[in-house]
Amino acid sequence: MKIAEYIANSIYRLPKGYVFTYEDLIGEVKKKEAVIKALNRMAASGKISKLSKGKYYKPEKSAFGELAPPQYQVVKDLLEDDGKIIGYLTGYSIYNQLGLTTQVSNLIQIGRNEVRPAFKRDRYIISFIRQRNTITKENIPLLQLLDTMRYIKKIPDTTISEACRRFIPLVKELNQSDAKTLIRLSQKYPPATRALLGAILEQLGREDSLNTLRKSLNPISKYQLNGADKTLTTTLNWNIV
Repeated sequence: MKIAEYIANSIYRLPKGYVFTYEDLIGEVKKKEAVIKALNRMAASGKISKLSKGKYYKPEKSAFGELAPPQYQVVKDLLEDDGKIIGYLTGYSIYNQLGLTTQVSNLIQIGRNEVRPAFKRDRYIISFIRQRNTITKENIPLLQLLDTMRYIKKIPDTTISEACRRFIPLVKELNQSDAKTLIRLSQKYPPATRALLGAILEQLGREDSLNTLRKSLNPISKYQLNGADKTLTTTLNWNIV
């Protein structure tokens, strides 16, 4: 089988929106330069699309034109390394997913233990947020929730009051084990994040979960979250003003 034919057949089997490099296709074909040339020819003819240097994807068409690949696919090389999770989508990348805004941003934010300068990839600007907790597959949803509380003032097209209204059901649906893990993870977040989490948990009647949070906070510190009191009746107990 010719290299071009082999490459075309391999790509045909890939799901639409899947981002790949020549290394994903070179398993049976050891001629790197020939593979790269075949991919570039396919990109030039419109059979595949080029995301950035060395990265391609199989485009999905809609009535409004070609769809961009999912954000996870765009940055998956920054989220996993040889099967090990090293990062996760957060910030602007999940506000819409969590029901906190209707806006879809071209800024992809990634939480990682080790960060690097922001850079551009195709239409996206990719930036990083330092995560001080160990990142695991199981705790990513909890880290995403804590990140969102931390940056509540930066959520586009919403207010602090509206964001708190959305946080309540997100925290309420956590089982006791996840709630305890959320509190443990919050210890490596700023005090304002812990105070907001405490106010939400108290609002939900989770009194058994609050001692750790209370002990972690300076009793005379104040936290400026204007509007939180419109949704939460417990803000004064946590010095949220």
